[in-house]
Amino acid sequence: MNEQKSSFRQILKATSLFGGVQVFQIIISIVRSKIIAVLLGPAGMGISGLLTSTTSLIAGLSGLGLGTSAIKNISSADASGDEVRISTIVTVFRRLVWFTGLLGTITTLLLSSWLSEITFGNKDYTLAFIWLSITLLFNQLSIGQSVLMQAMRKMQYLARASMAGSFFGLLISAPLYYYWRIDAIVPALVLSSILGLFLEWFYGRRIKVKKVTVSIKTILDEGKDMVQMGFMLTVSGLIATAGSYVVRIFLSAEGGVSEVGLYNAGFAIINTYVGLVFSAMGTDYYPRLSGVSHDNAQANQLINQQSEVSILILSPILAVFFIFINWVIVLMYSAKFMPVNGMIHWAALGMYFKAVSWSIAFILLAKGESRLFFWNELVANVYVLLFSLVGYKLAGLDGLGVSFLVGYVFYLLQVFLLARIKYGFSFDPGFYRIFVVQFLIGLLCFLVIRMFDTAWAYASGLPLIAVSFIYSYREMDKRMDLRQLITDMKTRFIK
Repeated sequence: MNEQKSSFRQILKATSLFGGVQVFQIIISIVRSKIIAVLLGPAGMGISGLLTSTTSLIAGLSGLGLGTSAIKNISSADASGDEVRISTIVTVFRRLVWFTGLLGTITTLLLSSWLSEITFGNKDYTLAFIWLSITLLFNQLSIGQSVLMQAMRKMQYLARASMAGSFFGLLISAPLYYYWRIDAIVPALVLSSILGLFLEWFYGRRIKVKKVTVSIKTILDEGKDMVQMGFMLTVSGLIATAGSYVVRIFLSAEGGVSEVGLYNAGFAIINTYVGLVFSAMGTDYYPRLSGVSHDNAQANQLINQQSEVSILILSPILAVFFIFINWVIVLMYSAKFMPVNGMIHWAALGMYFKAVSWSIAFILLAKGESRLFFWNELVANVYVLLFSLVGYKLAGLDGLGVSFLVGYVFYLLQVFLLARIKYGFSFDPGFYRIFVVQFLIGLLCFLVIRMFDTAWAYASGLPLIAVSFIYSYREMDKRMDLRQLITDMKTRFIK
């Protein structure tokens, strides 16, 4: 029982820690965007966006997905407690990071003239791409350090490095933009990548790994699994990107660019404020699941715990979203974006199913099932794309929200059946109770805001939000003695 309580607390602790990091980074990102918009104007923002998106694409292809795939290998080695094994896997990973980083740099360097021509329609930015080529090496080395911290669950180090990188990156780039405007874009990007690497190294160096000599054969044997999984992740990511691109092209053709703008804004809102919870949970969850992936019973237990905590944390946030989404839209954008509120309501219902399916789907990565993961994601992307096209055709923007909901209902059934057949996975009775109660509360919020006028909706919705919060608090208190945890935190803070 104490072990389960400790596990639940670890999930909550990691979510709280990286939820705070995500919020901090969002604030920094907003400030940075505002500075660039004011000092560089639309043209400067466009140039900066094109340069970073182009180099990010090359980095994504040349990086071979090591930033995700290697976590499984390092976590499994760390869980074994075998220092030689840990040192070998980490050394192989570091060799691969150098190789992929240099690959990205050399590729950008050799294609600099062509990239300038393709991106900007001329060769004026050839020198810019030459300078930016070194950022691919620095950024990949930074990823190498952050993966090591994440896989070995040094979450405090990772959080500090992420927050320091965001803050000092802004501190360095702002004066450059102020004095040199558009000419500062490339120097700011280069210096930020150097700073990021330094900070990741500064915190990552505290992880002590014995030095070992590895042969080419060892690198090939041990690295094969990382590269194979990483390649599948890269291809899956490209397929998802392509699907999103097709949807945007379809919207532009059917409804005009304004529809694309509304679609982008709607999902940016829900991914920014709700999606950060997924990012925060995944930082600790994936390496923990990888560490116990060899034992189906332990993996089953951890998936259930993660699913329960995900629903308990997300549900009150989603309840607030249902009732106050109009305020959020005006705060982030303007009243002109109100047509997107219906799409967000439907998509928010889909988040309940996404949270659970997301918790299960990680088992494929943790088990190293690269081929199965690829086909699972490919099939899902195909039917989600079809649902999106049909949904928009039938019901416009609201139809896109409905397609998101339906898509994740199907995806949850898909990954549940896969995990059930392959690994004997099943949900605990406690999870079903939590999911049904919180989903019904969310559904009531959804109906209230769509059926009643604003005043009545607020009057009816606020009690539902309160019920969702209270229910989540009580359920988490049962699992991890939340009251005692809060008391302990207060005591440490006062001291």
